[in-house]
Amino acid sequence: MEIETLAWLQTTEGGRLLVHAARAWAEHPGDPVRVASVVRRLEPDAAKAAAATTQAQLRERAAAKFGESATRMFFTPDALEQATRSRVAEHRAARLAAAIPGGSVIDLGCGIGGDLLAFARAGLIAAGLESDPVRAAMAQANLAALGLAGAVQVGDATTVDLSGFDAAFADPARRSGRGRVFDVEGWTPPWSWVLALLTRRSLVKVAPGIGHDLVPPGVEAEWVSDGGDVKEAVLWSPSLSTTDRRATVIGERGLATITEEDDPGADVRDVGAYLYEPDGAVIRAGLVTAVAAGVDGGLVDPHIAYVTSDESFRTPFARGYRVLEHLPYREKQLRAALHERGVGRLTIKKRGVQVVPEELRKRLALKGENEATVVLTRVAGQGTALLVEPF
Repeated sequence: MEIETLAWLQTTEGGRLLVHAARAWAEHPGDPVRVASVVRRLEPDAAKAAAATTQAQLRERAAAKFGESATRMFFTPDALEQATRSRVAEHRAARLAAAIPGGSVIDLGCGIGGDLLAFARAGLIAAGLESDPVRAAMAQANLAALGLAGAVQVGDATTVDLSGFDAAFADPARRSGRGRVFDVEGWTPPWSWVLALLTRRSLVKVAPGIGHDLVPPGVEAEWVSDGGDVKEAVLWSPSLSTTDRRATVIGERGLATITEEDDPGADVRDVGAYLYEPDGAVIRAGLVTAVAAGVDGGLVDPHIAYVTSDESFRTPFARGYRVLEHLPYREKQLRAALHERGVGRLTIKKRGVQVVPEELRKRLALKGENEATVVLTRVAGQGTALLVEPF
């Protein structure tokens, strides 16, 4: 999209076309050709019609990340994919606002402004810097569309003077034209720049798979999940950190966080009446034993992220299962045991074993009327099958 077209979409006339485009998407879901035809009849200019059609489609897709705000925002496909979910961004912004109440933050590489919006909503003085002129214009447009204060400029994050800001936030690009970049020095900006930034008051969003050994001393690494999916890790500079490792879990009932201070450690023990599957953020943060301690339990194996206990607990940091039976681990005997129990619909969960659930399910060829969940894992180094039910 051209910047001029974006500017036109923000006019009264452009806004009306966006409303018609959204209505067309609602009436003809999954039919972009028909939607484009409807919009084109209303707007003869091909570029404007195409832009309105694309924005209507992207706004519908963006609702999962931005909720109702998506209906007023502007996106590019790539920028939407890379944007932080609003619930995750709002948690980060609230934490920063608590550390620097009413302070200023610059978002280095702000994209379309997902994090910038959260900073502004949290009461921070928010400024954005973006090298792509179209994304920068969209970030400014999104602030205006949502009635939020903030300024965005086009510029290079690696050369800007940060001395006038209380904090800096960065989200280095981890994709290139050839796909995901796993070498941290291949990020844009590279890891060496990130390390330099972390010497001042700052926070940096990184890939959730970042190795613990890469985190500098004094920097807090926080892994965040939303709805059960690990979304990111954030590095908090020493002046903002409160611990070394943290897992934050965001769910329907709110937010919960656990740190290494909550981790007294746990031993390996026999499988009890209950099995717990820690959240991915907990696993990434290396805090599985903290969950074990929290449910008065232990580990099923020193190298497997399953926790067991004799007690039933509700915890935001793990999903709980009642252990019904120990079943045979070998496939032939497992099939017989499941047939005997009339199981036809089977959920297979596995950890630490070489099993492809979809392929195993086909080979088992179950035809019963009952539904069941089987956990395939290692217990004290041995392959084990557990018949469980969620609670």
